[in-house]
Amino acid sequence: MDRRSFTRLALSGLAFSFLADSVGRAAISGALQPASPVPPPPTPHPVTPLARQPYAPLLERAKAALDQHGHLFTLRDRVALTDFNAPSRELRFHIVDLVGGHSSSYLVAHGRGSDPAHSGWLQTFSNEPNSLASSAGAYKTGEIYHGQHGQAMRLAGLDPQNNNAEMRAIVVHGADYVSEDHIASWGKVGRSEGCFAVARHMLPQLLGLLGSGRMVYANKLGSVDA
Repeated sequence: MDRRSFTRLALSGLAFSFLADSVGRAAISGALQPASPVPPPPTPHPVTPLARQPYAPLLERAKAALDQHGHLFTLRDRVALTDFNAPSRELRFHIVDLVGGHSSSYLVAHGRGSDPAHSGWLQTFSNEPNSLASSAGAYKTGEIYHGQHGQAMRLAGLDPQNNNAEMRAIVVHGADYVSEDHIASWGKVGRSEGCFAVARHMLPQLLGLLGSGRMVYANKLGSVDA
């Protein structure tokens, strides 16, 4: 083999060695690079047990009413509470999951006859026709229909203090005067004519959770009308 051929072969071997060494270094360098940090799992928000909720005493009253009227209810998984001890600016309509132990809350108006001075607080109940007042007691949810307020749900009053509910057309419906914007302007929501008026944009969710055949319980504990 002449000197030129030997030199060519030697240089080719050196180049191959250099290439192999470069590839090896790149592989090692890539292997040593730290992996992307794994984000920590989200922190779960604590759920307040139902027994520690402000409406817990009202929930116990509702459970007793559910037992009292048990023959009328095949659906006992959820109940709705209207806590009229709270002012209208607060989320005081609670749909409570008795199986899962959690709830969702909404704004709700009371009747103008229950708060003539429009203080934002329910003062009295009435079951009288044309009183424009809210009534206390247990209700059974009925059919969903479309009326003068748009989509609404019928209610049947089950107690002596609210058994005129159907005659008075007391229903669950949406209203523009029940909203966060109204509270920001006036410090309270508007008043209904005795119906459970809620925010329009929340009505579909609320009616979906309630459905037909469940209990709505309304009261103001400590009231002489309770």
